[in-house]
Amino acid sequence: MADAEHVPTREPAFWALIPAAGIGRRMGSNRPKQYLTLGSHTILSHTLSIFLEHPRIRGVVLVLGPDVDPDALDLPLAGGRLFRAAGGAERADSVQNGLDFLAERAHEDDWVLVHDAARPCLPLADVDRLLHELRDDPVGGLLASPSTDTIKWSDGAGKVERTLDRERVWRALTPQMFRLGMLRTANAQARAEGHPVTDEASAIEFLGQAPRLIEGSPMNIKITRSEDLELARLYLMQQGRLEGGFRA
Repeated sequence: MADAEHVPTREPAFWALIPAAGIGRRMGSNRPKQYLTLGSHTILSHTLSIFLEHPRIRGVVLVLGPDVDPDALDLPLAGGRLFRAAGGAERADSVQNGLDFLAERAHEDDWVLVHDAARPCLPLADVDRLLHELRDDPVGGLLASPSTDTIKWSDGAGKVERTLDRERVWRALTPQMFRLGMLRTANAQARAEGHPVTDEASAIEFLGQAPRLIEGSPMNIKITRSEDLELARLYLMQQGRLEGGFRA
């Protein structure tokens, strides 16, 4: 029998979770923004490819709305690494469904990278940095961007109440990377108690934990309005991931 001191320990795996059940009302399009096309592929396909092509991502859980036919989507080749789960009424519900789905296939201490479907310009270097910086962290964290603008706090009536210290203000990006067990518990408890879950970090904060901030690239934009499409096209071309233009 092998000496217990020499029994290898299991390395936690890395999984990606992409909630894509939203309809993107602010886009003003006749279809959800993640199904608009940049070049010859949908925004969703570009986003999925980031993780499916990464050698350290074990698999990707794609959370889709109930009216979406997955077989009709422009999905990248996945080699058995792409899984589908049903979406919920809100983003946090969809994330919870994806986490519940993943809990049947992964370990509680595995890492989950939750990433917005409408962020197709995430540089691979940012994924590598997140994995490297957080792999031994007891809590996890998120990509974020330090503010370069002066930020005003409103009094709720359209007037400035105070000016925030921009040295301490960051914009939350994705992916946000946490342990499967912790995130699943945090998201479920926050929702059950009516706490607003605007992103995964806010659920972890609800448990009294402090996620780490990892500075991310300004290219990692979230496509929200029609004018964002041209900027996303430019960034994808700069990354060598796009040829041609976009069509909405």
